[in-house]
Amino acid sequence: MAVVANTVLTTAAVGNREELDNFVAMITPTDTPIYSFAKKGKAASKHPEWEFEVLDAPGANAQPEGAEFNFDAVAAPTRVGARTQIFTKTFTFSGTQQVVDNAGPAEKRDHEAVKKGKAIRKDMEYAILSNVASSNSDPRTLGGLPTWLTTNVSRNSGTNGGFSGSDTTAESAGTLRAWTKSLTDSVLQLVYNSGGNVTTGFVSPYNKGVFATFMSDTNVASQRHPVAAGEKISIIGTADIYESPWGAVNIMPNRVAAGSASIARRNFFLDPDYIEWLNLRPIQEVEGLAKTGDRESGVVLGEGTLKIVNEAAHGVVADVFGLTAST
Repeated sequence: MAVVANTVLTTAAVGNREELDNFVAMITPTDTPIYSFAKKGKAASKHPEWEFEVLDAPGANAQPEGAEFNFDAVAAPTRVGARTQIFTKTFTFSGTQQVVDNAGPAEKRDHEAVKKGKAIRKDMEYAILSNVASSNSDPRTLGGLPTWLTTNVSRNSGTNGGFSGSDTTAESAGTLRAWTKSLTDSVLQLVYNSGGNVTTGFVSPYNKGVFATFMSDTNVASQRHPVAAGEKISIIGTADIYESPWGAVNIMPNRVAAGSASIARRNFFLDPDYIEWLNLRPIQEVEGLAKTGDRESGVVLGEGTLKIVNEAAHGVVADVFGLTAST
């Protein structure tokens, strides 16, 4: 159909307002499973230290009546420590951008400061998961969880790191393999024998799907849900808790592992009583920045470290496919 001559069209008009929603969507995940799982404590220095010890191994203990006492040697506790790591995020906006009317708060400094704080928490989660040794070199680095675990481990030709001297050392990677119930059971039993009580396993999103296949193991009871007449039937393709012979373990996926093959290759099994995050400086916006130029700038900073109270309370199944069935 022809358009009547001289009709003013939107394509030629210059005064029409654009419609831009004031809501600014952000789908980036902000969850930090292990950081949130760990107890929160306070560091008093950039090199917090602590000690742990073990009981004597149980054994026969029957003494003769009236005997003289023999005095056992007293074992010194083991002393370990960590390094605090500094995390920062920065931003700057022109003075004009701060005062103009724009859709939503996404291009304003206060909104950006909050967003940067969430991003630092994600970076802290990444540091916890990373196979990076603690170091006092500038910049300091905290020791990631993989660098601590040596007692209750399942590896496939890889070797342990561990605490030595004044810092942790990185583990060496082995050959990747499929994660299985059998590997999980071996580590859970090691942790139990060591005295730990695992409550939660942290795995990559891919391995959360692998965990669901444990239901097909011949030693696992089938999952059944009664359905009343007339109700819809659900297909059950997931599981969240493993009722192991050594206690119930909640299996949680960690999105931070989804983008990194070097991180996704480990499944951690943790006792909440023996892992902490120590803050030397909690996440905060730095105050008193010198104003230079016609802009509003900001720095969000946090400083802290991972404290593994006793590494024998935790376990790891390492060297497993973490992103796909072959990577």
